[in-house]
Amino acid sequence: MIETGMKAPDFTLPDKNGDMVSLSDFLGKKVVLYFYPKDNTPGCTRQGCAFAQNYNEFKKRNIEIIGISRDSITSHVKFAEKYNLPFILLSDTELQAIKAYDVWQEKKMCGKVGMGVVRTTFIIDENGNIEKVMPKVKPDTNAAEILQSL
Repeated sequence: MIETGMKAPDFTLPDKNGDMVSLSDFLGKKVVLYFYPKDNTPGCTRQGCAFAQNYNEFKKRNIEIIGISRDSITSHVKFAEKYNLPFILLSDTELQAIKAYDVWQEKKMCGKVGMGVVRTTFIIDENGNIEKVMPKVKPDTNAAEILQSL
């Protein structure tokens, strides 16, 4: 389980352009790392759009936003273009970061039980340490809550 004060697990994943991005690339910057279940679903769209609406405020504070899901690079391209998402989206089809951050968990939906990504946000400080863990966040208020807490 990932907890405040721990070193954030590093990862290297492809972004929507196919370029490889590592968490360690952002040392010296604060990072909002958010895991979400699926592109183009209602909650994930609202969460992504909320981060996009507040993007300039995050940039003013030298904070990088990174969203990660199991979706493909192609799906991320379509999602980002459709909703004008200006931040980094990473494709984790092999569950590398998703499992490292312990957000691959049992979920119940419509009476069925299965494994899936639990919507969770991590704030990572400039030294690569977990500053805050926000489990089971609400998609509509996640971005605003982060800005208020910083």
